[in-house]
Amino acid sequence: MAEVVLEHIHKYYGTKQHAVKDFNLDIADREFMVFVGPSGCGKSTTLRMIAGLEDISDGVLRIGDRVVNDVPPKDRDIAMVFQNYALYPHMNVYENMAFGLKLRKTPKAEIDKRVRDAARILQIEHLLGRKPKELSGGQRQRVAMGRAIVREPKVFLMDEPLSNLDAKLRVEMRSQISQLHRRLGATIIYVTHDQVEAMTLGDRIVVMRDGVIMQVDTPMNLYDFPQNKFVAGFIGSPSMNFLSARVQNGEFVVGGSRVAPMGRLAQSLRAYEGKEVYLGIRPEHIGVVGQSDIPQGVNVLRGKIVVVEPLGAQTDLIIDVDGQDITAKVEGQAAVDPGDDIELLIDQTRLHAFDHETEMAIDRGTPTGKRGQADTLGLGYEYGTPATSQAPGTVTVISADD
Repeated sequence: MAEVVLEHIHKYYGTKQHAVKDFNLDIADREFMVFVGPSGCGKSTTLRMIAGLEDISDGVLRIGDRVVNDVPPKDRDIAMVFQNYALYPHMNVYENMAFGLKLRKTPKAEIDKRVRDAARILQIEHLLGRKPKELSGGQRQRVAMGRAIVREPKVFLMDEPLSNLDAKLRVEMRSQISQLHRRLGATIIYVTHDQVEAMTLGDRIVVMRDGVIMQVDTPMNLYDFPQNKFVAGFIGSPSMNFLSARVQNGEFVVGGSRVAPMGRLAQSLRAYEGKEVYLGIRPEHIGVVGQSDIPQGVNVLRGKIVVVEPLGAQTDLIIDVDGQDITAKVEGQAAVDPGDDIELLIDQTRLHAFDHETEMAIDRGTPTGKRGQADTLGLGYEYGTPATSQAPGTVTVISADD
């Protein structure tokens, strides 16, 4: 396996379209790196430049210890799995997987060993004699991956390989790819527009927008410490809620409701006194008064229910708060109806804020580990701090009965 280093990579199409802009990234040996972003953000173009299928307009690309800018794709020691499986219809599974090795004049015994080893890893040994038309979508996908595995390349490149599968099969194949990475110890670069795939598969994630890297970090660091409003809204499902709020006396004011920040965020918010900001809170960090274990203090938003979406294990509520819609995830079945007034509890340990003009995050802390807020301590995001030693901006928690 090998590390992949991209230094100041640019991609131009003609004189007007700047598809990838000053892309800098170090992908470690054996790392699972995911490129994620909306359609047209440049993620597939970047992957194709790594593969050698697109010319690099400017910058340096290294795979292992050599610069490969002008190296043909076949000599880069990479294997690619596309959205389109591109299996040869007249060949059976064994022949499809062996074809690339035959072209390289690999000894017959070595071909047989590699194909059968890959088939065992992917659990498709019983399919080796079948033609592609006899396979399901998930089976074809595994064959396409097997064809890449037998090459034993330095780097695997995967371009939205699950996008043609149905929802249930995608979940199953995500698990297969994750297990495959652990078994092979491979360097994998994976492109997707699905943030759930990105969060569940990646060691680290590159979030892209309009050809620019918006942030690179572990899934949980992106979730808990997004650097801007775009990343905050893209990572997480349902996406983060954003409310326009005014900062008064160190608190967020939304209509007639007030929410007090804690710890580091409370300190950072002092510079925004009297200004408009975006208050960010994820749907899973919102509760309902009387039905949540979130402590009640200066953290109640009042609104009216617009839509109730029962999902079995949870209920999603869309609520109008002072003319702005937010989503709340409530566990179990919520006994509420559209049109009902509701009081929401906001988890003050999970608040985010963003500058109204630049949309950059207002500092809530810097992660010191890989698991977001869970292994970043000393930020002041804990309930029940005694008043005598209370960190600036925290609130004294009172019970719902007080």
